[in-house]
Amino acid sequence: MRHLSSSHSDFDSNSLATVVCGPEELVRGTESEVLAQLLPLVKRGPIALDLSAAERIDAAGIAALITLYCTAVESGWKFSILKPSSQVRTLLRVVGLEPILVDGAGAGEALRTCCELTAA
Repeated sequence: MRHLSSSHSDFDSNSLATVVCGPEELVRGTESEVLAQLLPLVKRGPIALDLSAAERIDAAGIAALITLYCTAVESGWKFSILKPSSQVRTLLRVVGLEPILVDGAGAGEALRTCCELTAA
C-alpha cells in the first residue's frame, strides 16, 4: 500500500486539521496499514481523512474508522472523513456512522459512549 499523504487544512472554524488522503480500498488486508499510519497522528492532533478516492470499503474498513475516531476522542482530538466517495458515504449511512464521521458533523455522543465502554 502506498503511504498516505497529508497536508494542513481548515477542519472547522476553531481548529486546524491535518488532511490525509486515504487509500483506494479500505478493506480487510489494508486496514492494518492504514491504522499503523494514522493512529499516531490521531493521538497528536485533529485528522480529516479524505476518502474521495476510496472505491471499496468493508467491515474491516469501518472498524478501522471507528478505531481512529475512538482513539482521537480519547486523546482529546477530532477525527472526520472528508469527501467520501459515493460507495463509502452509502455504507456509512447504512451503518449509521455518516452523521458522526462525515465532515466533522455532530459530536458523535453515541460512538463516544461506545469508545468509553470498550476502553473500560
